[in-house]
Amino acid sequence: MSTHNFHVQVGDQVFLEEGGEEIGAVRKVAKDHLVIYIEAAGDFVVAGPGVQAAHDGKVVLAADQLEPKVLEAARSAHERETE
Repeated sequence: MSTHNFHVQVGDQVFLEEGGEEIGAVRKVAKDHLVIYIEAAGDFVVAGPGVQAAHDGKVVLAADQLEPKVLEAARSAHERETE
């Protein structure tokens, strides 16, 4: 099992995929999880394996490691926006 030591800070932007659209921000950083705010859905806990990468003030989630409710919120983060 591999362990990641990402440097994540409160306020970092959250993405569902590298190069994708921002879906939220980090609210809290703990040793084994993050609390993230997802636009139009609220706060969610993401366990360590749910983070694929973190760099340059960005956190990229690992979609295949997220709980269904987190993944659904992430995918629909921008559905209510109007152009």
